[in-house]
Amino acid sequence: MTAAATARAALVAALVVTSCSAGPQSAPAPPSPAAPGSLAPPAPTAPVGLTIPAIGVDETDLVPLTLGANGELTAPTDFARVGWYAAGTVPGDVGPAVLAGHVDSRTGPAVFFRLRELAPGDRITVRRDDDTTAEFTVDEVRHYPKAAFPTDAVYAPVPGAALRLITCGGSFDTERRSYRDNVVVFASAGWALT
Repeated sequence: MTAAATARAALVAALVVTSCSAGPQSAPAPPSPAAPGSLAPPAPTAPVGLTIPAIGVDETDLVPLTLGANGELTAPTDFARVGWYAAGTVPGDVGPAVLAGHVDSRTGPAVFFRLRELAPGDRITVRRDDDTTAEFTVDEVRHYPKAAFPTDAVYAPVPGAALRLITCGGSFDTERRSYRDNVVVFASAGWALT
């Protein structure tokens, strides 16, 4: 089993264990105060904005995403919003951060409608709630059948800060009311696997 598969299995097990316990749920214990003279751990940070000049995206309100019942990343409920996998890497930290958005809706184009137009070298900026930004450069844009989604390539550990942008693509299946493929943008912050 690969390290990525082991990590995913542990994540799924943790989610199952924490959400399926019998009896009343107890509130988590409050954090213990920092010892005198020591530093308190930094507060967790989150992405709050996304700018992709090449395709006209300037999103100012990212929403947290979770995993669905079958372990798939859920999509934002609002077609105009970008979401980020909140249990994963924060954009700008070491590892692959995952953001997702819709390609379109019944009323027209959605936030990631032009995602497939990105090309290597295009710039992406993620604003964080700690007043920092994470800068990424597109390495490649790939299309995958949904039935063959590259989970390891998207979520596997990487040596630096990485970003994955995901939306639907390919032909539309009218019976299932869904696109057959996913478009995945692979971007990195100053490094790339070759």
